[in-house]
Amino acid sequence: MSGSLWAGAAVAAVTAGYALFSRRLATTVVSAPMVFTGCGIAIGPIGLGLLDLKHDAGPVLTLVEAALTLVLFTDAMSVRRRDLRLGGFLPGRLLGIGLPLTIGAGWLLAWPLLPGLTLWELALLGAVLAPTDAALGKTAVSDRRVPPLVRGGLNVESGLNDGMALPFFVLFLAALPGTMASEEGAAGVFWRALVLSTAWGLVAGGLGGWLLRWSRARGWISGDWRQAFVLAVAAGAYAVAVAFDGSGFIAAWVAGFAFGVSLRRSGPAEAPAVAPAEASAKAPAEAPAAVDDSAGLTAHLADLLASLSFLVFGAVLLGPTLDDLDWRIVVYAVLSLTVVRMLPVALSLAGTGLALPTVAYIGWFGPRGLASVVFGLLLVEEHVPGLQLLGRVIAVTVALSILLHGMSAVVLAKRYGAWYRKAADRRPLREDLPGDAEAGHSPTAR
Repeated sequence: MSGSLWAGAAVAAVTAGYALFSRRLATTVVSAPMVFTGCGIAIGPIGLGLLDLKHDAGPVLTLVEAALTLVLFTDAMSVRRRDLRLGGFLPGRLLGIGLPLTIGAGWLLAWPLLPGLTLWELALLGAVLAPTDAALGKTAVSDRRVPPLVRGGLNVESGLNDGMALPFFVLFLAALPGTMASEEGAAGVFWRALVLSTAWGLVAGGLGGWLLRWSRARGWISGDWRQAFVLAVAAGAYAVAVAFDGSGFIAAWVAGFAFGVSLRRSGPAEAPAVAPAEASAKAPAEAPAAVDDSAGLTAHLADLLASLSFLVFGAVLLGPTLDDLDWRIVVYAVLSLTVVRMLPVALSLAGTGLALPTVAYIGWFGPRGLASVVFGLLLVEEHVPGLQLLGRVIAVTVALSILLHGMSAVVLAKRYGAWYRKAADRRPLREDLPGDAEAGHSPTAR
């Protein structure tokens, strides 16, 4: 039996094992990323040696790229324009001010701690570790004791900042000599990866949403194939952009937005009369505003691939890194999860009237997860000169985030919720503004 077949069997066993205990584990501090990352270390080079980036680079990169594509599409598809105005300020400030400041802070702090990296390699590190993944601290954004404003704001931020970090990542990569992206130059990458990919994403998503709404209004598409159609739009947006040397991730992210907007536009609320046997496949999901039911298959597949990506992360990135740790890497990882995240959040929320515990809570729960893992593996594909050091920093930072944010989510959500309840009883709070935490957007499922 070949090594790749043993690796496949091990991955299947881990997935099946977690599935059997998933509901029980959901009530504990043990998260899915913890389980899959730990099992990844066990089957990687420092464990059983069943999965190795040197021999399995192709399948590994395909897996993680598919995971991020579907996550980008479904997260963007679920966000509505009103979500961006949640509480009047929170998502806009976290994304418009906090994200660029986080990239800049990560860039600057890496300079004295990680000698040997060039200016653009340091910039790449800042962009790779800027996106957040709410799934790593799921309880922090799902606990009903936390005000909806905060839960919704963190959810929207997590769903959008990976896509918003992509242009920084792509342009920094193009500016770095020695990479494949640099051969085309920053100007070429700008037009193909940003302009062309964005335009194609708008066309693919907008047209796809219109076609699905048109078919639903006539009762021509079944419930099962409606979900398959969404998956096909996401895959098509990515594939065509890559075929034209653009960014498939940017195209998929933009397509998700356009698809959701197009699908929600007002249209016929009732489909033509159908036979009783067909009715269950269409009602009540035929309302034009229903998006989540159509994205069910794509979202579930994204969740599964994201979990498998953490297994790959443990095997090919984190496991080998544990054999060669350096104090500078650990210090930078800790600073990335604290100062690099929390200071920009505090600056972006200055003047909003939010209490200090709220600012600290939002600042702490910026876990690094799937997007950072995928960006890190893409550096392998691009042959970045400082890859070895960059890979170790990314691996340690994400690993610490998986552990610390996963373990602290339950405790801090409970404590912050108790503070909020007592403070709200004494005086009106800015945190009392309404939010859409229970709305359609829910990246926390990962």
